[in-house]
Amino acid sequence: MNPQTTSVMKAITVQHEDPISLQRASTVQPVDQLFLAMIAMLIAVGVLFVDSSSMTSASRPEESIQLSKHLIFLGIGLAAGLVAASLPERFWIWLAPVIYLATIALLVMVLLPAFGHRVNGAQRWIRFGSWSLQPSEIAKLSVPMMVCAYRFRYRDRLSSPKLVDFVSIVLIGGLPVSLIILEPDLGTSLFICCGIVLVLFLTGWPKWHFLVAGLMCVPMIVGLIILHPYQLARIKGFIQTWTNPTEAPYQVRQSLTSLGVGGLSGTGLGRGWQKLSFLPEADTDFVFAAVGEELGLLGTLGVVVLWCGLYSTGHRMLSRSTACSFRVVAGTTILTLLIFQAAINVAVVTAMVPPKGISHPFLSYGGSNLVMSLFSLGVFWSLTRSESGAEILHRSVEDQNELFEENSSEAIEVTADG
Repeated sequence: MNPQTTSVMKAITVQHEDPISLQRASTVQPVDQLFLAMIAMLIAVGVLFVDSSSMTSASRPEESIQLSKHLIFLGIGLAAGLVAASLPERFWIWLAPVIYLATIALLVMVLLPAFGHRVNGAQRWIRFGSWSLQPSEIAKLSVPMMVCAYRFRYRDRLSSPKLVDFVSIVLIGGLPVSLIILEPDLGTSLFICCGIVLVLFLTGWPKWHFLVAGLMCVPMIVGLIILHPYQLARIKGFIQTWTNPTEAPYQVRQSLTSLGVGGLSGTGLGRGWQKLSFLPEADTDFVFAAVGEELGLLGTLGVVVLWCGLYSTGHRMLSRSTACSFRVVAGTTILTLLIFQAAINVAVVTAMVPPKGISHPFLSYGGSNLVMSLFSLGVFWSLTRSESGAEILHRSVEDQNELFEENSSEAIEVTADG
């Protein structure tokens, strides 16, 4: 059999195999199943500890109401995540500016007395009866996504940005960050800035620009801390935690006490006593301390392992896509920011960083954070599946059809010559 005939036969064979390959590419791979399993386990831990941390020595109606609200938020988040997961990548490039503008509108509304709701001196929520919405949680996703969409809209300038790109990035990030600072919420503002920096880094922004921008931001951050005495008090409290523990902030001392009481295996689920009246925010910002008290060191390490596993499997899912593409940059940013938020919460609870009110994704009680965390993972799933081999193999089939036609013509010519 001559080489031309062999090429024709190979092309025919590949064509017949492509439908099977396409079908395999559309199925969920083991790494995807592991990713979903870890999300399910984190959600389950969250439901358990929202229920457990709301328990008191005397039964109250508020306990069941809190769990019911959490389950409602969970249902909304799952529905939003499923819808997001079913959408293609091009939809997010188009939708990023829409979500961004909606976020700006909500951030402006929350600062207006007619809409904003003030709690403990901070105006961060919009109230709807007994329900509330925290727009800054939406900004954690929408602002980095907008920056990512802008960068890939002008992909020819990824590694060599112009002045207009610098000004555009400053405006895109500066407007929502400034509105969040006015709430005030310096921690969330810095968190969003980290997301913007991550997107710029992943898209090849010149590294020396980061150094210059960092040096310029230091005086601004110092000024904000000085203008807000409570921020300075947090830093002093963090220093006292390690130099004079008896003078450490109350919530930090109680958090460390809860972790110490738990020991290796914990007091048992629902049997912790710190949450009764000693540990502040046991169901929200300091839920990780409640996990440490009731499940011990093994329980807290288990949660950390789940987050590490989620990050690792997520990166394996992204590795199936083209490097330095929109889906990889946006997906890496979403995944990293989610794990980063959990890491900050753990660091606050264990007194590794100054105390800051930041929730633990999936574990903390709170509707906005839970819904946005699930929605973000839905977007992540959409980005990892949008080039799931089906599109690659589809392009491959077209290439093989061209090869088949070329080889067929050559074979016919060879036969005629023979």
